[in-house]
Amino acid sequence: MTAQLIDGNALSKKIRGEVAERVAALKARGVQPGLAVILVGENPASQVYVKHKVADCEGTGMRSVLERYEPTMSEADLLARVRALNDDPAIHGILVQLPLPSHIDANKVIETISPSKDVDGFHVQSAGALMIGQPGFKPCTPYGCMKMLESIGVSPKGRHAVVIGRSNIVGKPMAMLLLQANATVTICHSGTPDLGAMTRQADIVVAAVGKRNVLTADMVKPGAVVIDVGMNRNDEDKLCGDVDFAGVSQVAGWITPVPGGVGPMTRAMLLVNTIEAAERAAAQAV
Repeated sequence: MTAQLIDGNALSKKIRGEVAERVAALKARGVQPGLAVILVGENPASQVYVKHKVADCEGTGMRSVLERYEPTMSEADLLARVRALNDDPAIHGILVQLPLPSHIDANKVIETISPSKDVDGFHVQSAGALMIGQPGFKPCTPYGCMKMLESIGVSPKGRHAVVIGRSNIVGKPMAMLLLQANATVTICHSGTPDLGAMTRQADIVVAAVGKRNVLTADMVKPGAVVIDVGMNRNDEDKLCGDVDFAGVSQVAGWITPVPGGVGPMTRAMLLVNTIEAAERAAAQAV
């Protein structure tokens, strides 16, 4: 393999250590950062994600509150619970695990979360702040990807970055963060007629569509940085990303593995957003 690995496990461990120091500093002032996680239903993947998030939170000394509800929970009851958490001064961050049962409007739930506690960075106010370059919570996955670039000393400034995917959770905010960092950004998607023609020009490629082997070795510029956000299963039912890792790793300069790449960083940046929310609340209370 020619590409060097960007180790998300190692970098996230470092970030969690930094968060723990900030948590300790707030505790010394009588403030314990608190994150509330709401899980509605019994989605197996969601249960795993939530378990990791709670463990990460507690590992840094934060208080975590996990609330589990039946899949039959009404939208009105969920919105009422979110509003109650908005008003709870001991809770600094609120995360409602997606997906939600089909009878609940996820957008309505997200917009009910107070922007000051929107540690997922999904609220329209957070998205607007990102769009115009104002302070706000960055969505955790794109935020983690930027930290990975920083960790290997790759500045997006003056580079061509291609983002594959246009979701509100990853693709669009990823493009905005790269743009803020002075990259020239191209967003590709299912309507892009020749994906390879775009990616072969890229110094940085972020693949985030949830489709196996969307990026193959012949589509990558030699020496490029490839960040794989995808989470899929291969024919052997093992976790894999959107990138053909075996082939692309022979061409790229840097590449993220799946698992052990972007996933741990997403969770780490949730902690960063939560401690930032707690620090802001503590500053306002003075």
